[in-house]
Amino acid sequence: MSMLVEMVGINKSFGATKVLSDVQFSLARGSVHALMGENGAGKSTLMRILAGVYQPTAGNVRLRGEEVHFRTPKEARLAGVSTVFQEFTLIPNLTVAENMFLGHEPRRADGSIDSAEVISRSRHLLADVFPQLDAAAIVETLTVAQQQAVEIAKGLTSNADVFIFDEPTAALNSADVEHLFKVIRDLKSQGKAVVYISHRMNEVFELCDTITVMKDGTWVKTAKASEFNLQSLVATMVGRELQNFFPPRATETGPAMLEVSELRLDANGPPVKFSVNKGEIIGLAGLEGQGQREIMRAVVGIEDAKSAAISRRGLANEMIRVDVGSGFPKAIASGIGFIPEDRKLEGLFLRLPIYDNIALGKHLNRKMASVAWRSVSKVRDVIKSLRVAAADPGAPVGKLSGGNQQKVLLGRWLLSGVDILVIEEPTRGVDVGAKAEIYRLLRDFSDRGGAVIVSSRELAELIGLCDNILVVHDRKIVGHLAAAEASEESILGTALGAHSLHTPHAAIH
Repeated sequence: MSMLVEMVGINKSFGATKVLSDVQFSLARGSVHALMGENGAGKSTLMRILAGVYQPTAGNVRLRGEEVHFRTPKEARLAGVSTVFQEFTLIPNLTVAENMFLGHEPRRADGSIDSAEVISRSRHLLADVFPQLDAAAIVETLTVAQQQAVEIAKGLTSNADVFIFDEPTAALNSADVEHLFKVIRDLKSQGKAVVYISHRMNEVFELCDTITVMKDGTWVKTAKASEFNLQSLVATMVGRELQNFFPPRATETGPAMLEVSELRLDANGPPVKFSVNKGEIIGLAGLEGQGQREIMRAVVGIEDAKSAAISRRGLANEMIRVDVGSGFPKAIASGIGFIPEDRKLEGLFLRLPIYDNIALGKHLNRKMASVAWRSVSKVRDVIKSLRVAAADPGAPVGKLSGGNQQKVLLGRWLLSGVDILVIEEPTRGVDVGAKAEIYRLLRDFSDRGGAVIVSSRELAELIGLCDNILVVHDRKIVGHLAAAEASEESILGTALGAHSLHTPHAAIH
């Protein structure tokens, strides 16, 4: 098989810190090659060298048999290397089409940008990949999932031979994932080489021919995907098998901690009604854009609802009305915490230290928090208990991996003393080892008497993590499933109305 890319003896250091050590990696024409490893393993650094973002400290990169030395991403793109990084590189005040062709716009004879051609080409490409996207839409008006789709479409505008996809499906629903897989298989059939970086194991086994595993900046193993199974791949990545990937579900739960009734997202829409019990984790599942996000954000007062009746159990065991119409601060004061999907934009202060990002919890929810949790010494205890992988708590939180950033957000709410947690996409862009840690932390929270409401595009995650799953369709709850008895098929069947609705549980009134 002809090798399109060969990377040999790659070393990379940033100052005194060595992040890659003697790494070898090659790409064959007409193949999809998974690059696997925990966050911090060096995958993205290696690909950034191939993409011209970084230059290697030592080692050689050959493309089509010739040694190359890319000094900029533009040089790599012109040579035929197209990259879709996990972190968005979009310009928010430009249109989808303008972002897709930014830096290589079609030109008229006089050298000016041919705007009509930009729109035309963008619409043609989007029709094949993401037909629901409007080429003329301004990027900052799009959801996270839509922006991810734009980032992917942007990477397909150049007629490259090598395509690098770094967590491309993290914000996509199942239908969009299928669109992307079709695109990748078409690229493979055209003799292109595709690098696929993902923490979603099922996607890797479905799509990829070859798997390379990295750990701690070194190459560990390269083999055909058929030579791995889930257990052996995880063991190769983390150095051990992950026993009990999902912690045990609650054996019993207490009374309702939070009751939601008459929540209407639209004036004439159906009311949303559900409850979550003490010691319970419930999940909101459904197809993308069906209202899960709006329901969760309305519960915490971030999204406006036309009406809402929300109550929580108080210290004297009585139900207390929460006026979320007054905004998120009211929810916090009532002991309700929220972790958004986009932790970098909405959750963290990236330039502030890890310590300060967690310590912010001391100042939240003073009414609900115990005196012990307000002790400054507890911040370090939280960092230790969450196993945040950082030698220096004074380091900027923006330098942490996705999994460790998510732990910092969890730590903030633990420090605040809230006992109800609403969390969107808890493991988006998080590696397999950190996923298991986050699941443990959420279950510990519920086991100590908390209540958790979680949404996720990964149905397997909801099935493994939750006690009960509420299925959302058309901005209303259309069914309830006990997670232990649920399957991806039964959830999707309920969402699409393909099966008769399951008998409602006490969580739906």
